[in-house]
Amino acid sequence: MLAVGFPTRRAAPTRLCGRFVYLGRPTRLSSISPTPSTAPFPPASAPFSAVEAMFSRALRTKAAAAPLRRFYAAPLAARRTVTTDAASSHADRDAVPSEDDKPFEVRLSDEAFETYELDPPSYTLQTTKKELKQMYYDMVAVRRMEMAADRLYKEKKIRGFCHLSTGQEAVAVGIEHAVDRKDSIITAYRCHGFAMMRGGTVKSIIGELLGRREGIAYGKGGSMHMFAPNFYGGNGIVGAQVPVGAGIAFADHYLGNKQVTLSLYGDGASNQGQVFEAFNMAKLWNLPVIFGCENNKYGMGTAASRSSAMTDYYKRGQYIPGLKINGMDVLAVKAAVAFGKEWCAAGKGPLVFEFVTYRYGGHSMSDPGTTYRTREEIQRMRSTNDPIAGVKQKLLDWGVTSEEELKAIDKEARSNVDAEVAEAEKMAPPDATPQILYEDIYVRGSEPAFVRGRIPEENFYYAESSISSEPTKRVTGVN
Repeated sequence: MLAVGFPTRRAAPTRLCGRFVYLGRPTRLSSISPTPSTAPFPPASAPFSAVEAMFSRALRTKAAAAPLRRFYAAPLAARRTVTTDAASSHADRDAVPSEDDKPFEVRLSDEAFETYELDPPSYTLQTTKKELKQMYYDMVAVRRMEMAADRLYKEKKIRGFCHLSTGQEAVAVGIEHAVDRKDSIITAYRCHGFAMMRGGTVKSIIGELLGRREGIAYGKGGSMHMFAPNFYGGNGIVGAQVPVGAGIAFADHYLGNKQVTLSLYGDGASNQGQVFEAFNMAKLWNLPVIFGCENNKYGMGTAASRSSAMTDYYKRGQYIPGLKINGMDVLAVKAAVAFGKEWCAAGKGPLVFEFVTYRYGGHSMSDPGTTYRTREEIQRMRSTNDPIAGVKQKLLDWGVTSEEELKAIDKEARSNVDAEVAEAEKMAPPDATPQILYEDIYVRGSEPAFVRGRIPEENFYYAESSISSEPTKRVTGVN
C-alpha cells in the first residue's frame, strides 16, 4: 500500500494528513471510503507482485511527484508583524521621576519584536531622562551631519562614493547605548553614524569625506572606510565585513574576553555566500557575535522581495536563534542589543538580528531613490515613522522635558555639528607627495625596505623617506 500525505487546512477525521496521493493521482480524504470492502487499496490477500507493481509504477510515473506542489495547501499560521512605529513605547507619566539620573520603566510595544527559536527579550527596560535626552541629541547630530555631507557632495566637494543613513539613526544610536566601548562593531559602507557614535568627531568624519589629512582615516578611506577604536569600518565590498566580524568575535572567545561583536550588513548583502559561511563558523564555535541585518527595504534599486526568496532575514541563520526588531524605535533597538549582549556573554553562541528600518535617500548619492519606489511612500514614512520625531514625542508625552528644552537641545546639536563642518571645510588639501601616498600601506614601524613600482625607477624606499617609524597610537580625530 502506498499513501503519501501532505498538510492542509482541511482536518482529517483520523488527524492524519488531509490529502493522499495514490499511484501518482491525488485523492481527497473525503473520497476514500472507510469501508474495507470499497477501499481503493489491494486486499491483504493480494499477491506480492500486485503491491510491488504499485510501488514500481509510482516510482516510474512522473505524475507521482508533479501534483505534490499543485495540491499542497500551506497551513494558516498566526503571524506577528513587527511595527515600525517610532513612538510605540510607553511610560507612565506619573512614574517618571524629576531627577535626570533616576531610572524609570518603559514598556515597549507588543509588536516590537518577532522571534525565531528564541524567547523574546523583556518588553520593559530601565532608562533615565538623561539617557533619553542624550539619545535625542545623538540622533539629531547624526542626521545633521548626514545633511551636511549631502550638501557638500552636491557642491562637488565630496567625490566618489557616499552612502547616507538618513532615516536609520535609531539603529546606530540604539546599539551604542546598549554596548560599551570595549565591545566591537563592524558594518558596511553606510557607516558615518556608527563612526560618530564610536567616538569619531564630526570634524574628522567630514574631513575624511573631503579627503583631508585630519580625517578619521587620514583622508584615504573616504565615505566607506572609517575607523575608530573597536570600530572596524566601513567596508566597501558587499557582505565582506560579516566574516571579519565573526573573526573579531573568535579573537574575544579565544582570549576569554566577555565582549560581544556586532557584525552588521544590509538586506542587499544577506544573500552573499560569505554571510552563511560566517553563520556556520559562528555557531560551530559558539562565538559571541550578533549578526545584524539592517533591513531598509531596498538594495541598490531593488526591493528586498525582488532579490530574496525569503525576506525574514532573522530566520536565515537556520540553526542560530533570530530576532526581528523595530529599527525605528531607538528604545526597542537598545533593549534587543542589551539582551543579545547578555546572551553572548553567557556563552550561548551567536544570534541573528533583523532591524526593520527605512532610508529616506537613495542607495548612494548617485541614486535618486525614486525610480523603484514612490515619493508618496517616502513621505509617508517621514511623516508617520520618523525615528527622531518618535523620540521627541516620547520626551514630551512622558514629561521628560519641555518643548523649550527640546528646542535648546536641537539648537545645540545643530550648532555643534555646523561648527565642526565649517572647520573641516577650511582644512587644506594634502600635498600630493610619495611620502603621504605610501606612509600607511603598512603599520608604522613595520615597513619593508621598499615598495616595488611598475619599473625600478618607481620603487619607493622607506629608509630614504621622511616617514616617521613611530607606530600610530590612535586614529586622528577620535575622542
